[in-house]
Amino acid sequence: MAIKKIGVLTSGGDAPGMNACIRAVVRYSIYKGLEVVGIEQGYSGLISGKILPMDRRSVSDIIHRGGTILKTARCPEFNTQEGLKQAAETMDKNGIDGLVAIGGDGTFRGAKDLCVGFGKLAVGIPGTIDNDLA
Repeated sequence: MAIKKIGVLTSGGDAPGMNACIRAVVRYSIYKGLEVVGIEQGYSGLISGKILPMDRRSVSDIIHRGGTILKTARCPEFNTQEGLKQAAETMDKNGIDGLVAIGGDGTFRGAKDLCVGFGKLAVGIPGTIDNDLA
């Protein structure tokens, strides 16, 4: 399967470097010829379809800013099969071939659940202050 479009999200609590990470994902993806969308408010936004196109301009001048431009939220619904199913359907509806999830252990667990349960492609990038990733 050729990946043409990826989504990037931040999930859980804010951590230093999330904006720099978003910028790197967007810029490198564009360099490699991929379309990139940002998913606002983490998995909650993936479930509800809060998706916006990302380009070089959308990530300019964000490295020094705290927090995350995509916002973040905890999402209890994502711990349910119905929430996971809705997220997978949102990815399908928006043509998102893969997901870059920035966060901690809960974020990674959610990405794994999408992969194992729904055949989605995902990669996790650590963004945590809890030291909760082995």
